[in-house]
Amino acid sequence: MAEYQTFEHDVLIVGAGGAGLRAAVEASAAGVKVGVLSKSLLGKAHTVMAEGGMAAAMANVDDRDSWRVHFADTMRGGQYLNNPRMAELHAREAPDRVRELEAWGAIFDRTKDGKILQRNFGGHRYPRLAHVGDRTGLEMIRTLQDHGIHQGIDFHMEVTVLTLLKDADRIAGVLAYDRERGRFKIYRAKAVVLATGGIGRAYEITSNSWEYTGDGQALAYEAGAELLDMEFVQFHPTGMVWPPSVKGILVTEGVRGEGGVLRNNKGERFMFKDIPDNYKSSTADNEEEGWRYVTGDKSARRPPELLTRDHVARCIVREVREGRGSPHGGVFLDISWIKEKVSNAPEHIKKKLPSMYHQFKQLGDIDITSEAMEVGPTTHYVMGGVRVEGDSQMSCVPGLFAAGECAAGLHGANRLGGNSLSDLLVFGKRAGEFAAKYAKSNSMPKLDNSQVEAASRAAVAPFERTGEGPYHLQQELQKFMQKLVGIVRVETEMSEALDLIDGLKKRVPKVAVYGNREYNAGWHTYMDLPSLLTVSEAVTRAALLRKESRGGHFRDDFPDKSGEWAKYNIRIRKGADGSMDVEKVPVVPMTEEYKQIVEENK
Repeated sequence: MAEYQTFEHDVLIVGAGGAGLRAAVEASAAGVKVGVLSKSLLGKAHTVMAEGGMAAAMANVDDRDSWRVHFADTMRGGQYLNNPRMAELHAREAPDRVRELEAWGAIFDRTKDGKILQRNFGGHRYPRLAHVGDRTGLEMIRTLQDHGIHQGIDFHMEVTVLTLLKDADRIAGVLAYDRERGRFKIYRAKAVVLATGGIGRAYEITSNSWEYTGDGQALAYEAGAELLDMEFVQFHPTGMVWPPSVKGILVTEGVRGEGGVLRNNKGERFMFKDIPDNYKSSTADNEEEGWRYVTGDKSARRPPELLTRDHVARCIVREVREGRGSPHGGVFLDISWIKEKVSNAPEHIKKKLPSMYHQFKQLGDIDITSEAMEVGPTTHYVMGGVRVEGDSQMSCVPGLFAAGECAAGLHGANRLGGNSLSDLLVFGKRAGEFAAKYAKSNSMPKLDNSQVEAASRAAVAPFERTGEGPYHLQQELQKFMQKLVGIVRVETEMSEALDLIDGLKKRVPKVAVYGNREYNAGWHTYMDLPSLLTVSEAVTRAALLRKESRGGHFRDDFPDKSGEWAKYNIRIRKGADGSMDVEKVPVVPMTEEYKQIVEENK
């Protein structure tokens, strides 16, 4: 044990995004010793990619807004599979968290009378998203870092957690390694907060950054915690699929809003094939009637490319599956064609979509003013995660907390835009607060050397083998998850995916890593495989069990909602024999007050 550098903290935060930093600030303010582990460099958290804003019922733009309306919107968006207590806490506390961030230095956009400006967003009844242009997440991270760095918090960058350590039933800390030199480190702690984000890297095409390999969900599962709602994965319909340098990057809906159209490999504008009846207009259901106002209510006509995200994504998948896709498994999104309708179209596009133009020109050598983009559904967000208690954010494992995207409960079957950033603040704060309380009332747990030795031996084992490398396994997993457990699901394909996951599990113990432990990207990839396989199996098994379509989960063989399934969440935990137990559990019931709030805001 002498070779392992050891650190001790009262509260250890795993993850340095919005939830992790907010938890660290709150725990430190409570007077306990706090450490933060970041898989990447500080400031590189995926939170910086959030653009739209943070949802909070501050009523700065429309005084009809209130926490009650926000609560009802969130429950309706989650199709009532949400934990209503978490939805209430989020709606009540989000305005204070935003004002607090402002007090710490965040520079929000302003109304004419100097209040924080709020914008409209899908699913929210009133303008509710406090924002900083289109870089709200970046401003959140900057503010939390600038505030937190002065609170006496210990930051450990480029550190990856291998396993959660336990003393009997309670959490005792983590075993990790530093990515630069490959050396193992022990972090002892009375309480651990997981704030590791999502699972997007289990899929081939994702908007998520490289860190999003489901670490928090998998670590908690292996430690005995429960997962919830893992079948609900949100796909954005237009992410780049080619070239590789921009694969997965979101193409904002603004491109379609400015006249961009979706075409298949036959040049057909295929969205006209499948316009829902409630959107159809008797006079404008074809391209000849105009390119900007094709369908819908005459007072608010919208092109079919701007139907709901899930609908557009399913139409794209249909074209690809029926052989009408682009060469790299997507479809074509073309805004360059507006030169037929708009004078000086290239300058018009650059003015309206400057970030899109410069980003894809610089990163992919694609000029969107003269050529089409290849796009397809990209994995964006997971509503499921670690099952936590609503007030404290503690899992069923004593001393283990979770917050942000790696925790479940707030969003139910689908997340409203903007709720993710305020989720980080509200429940990051609560996780830090209650983790500090737990640490103050408990002594430092004992360290089990056998757990450390077993995990460290397993980590270096691939250096002693010859055979296939880890990249092949990761790529195989991502490809078949994208194809078989993506936005459109059927039982036969998901059963096939489970067989393939099982096959990869059997190959992992034979994987070889070459070179040494310093700067070894192959070794890092190998370390990610167990987490990726765990979350992939969890998503697949939960999606197989839920025989209906709801929110972020669409079954082509069960395309309708089920009244019976509206009563249940799906819980996952590790069985005594090591297998994955999947079962339906009753949703957290709404109190009479909650029901009244929902009814009055229908």
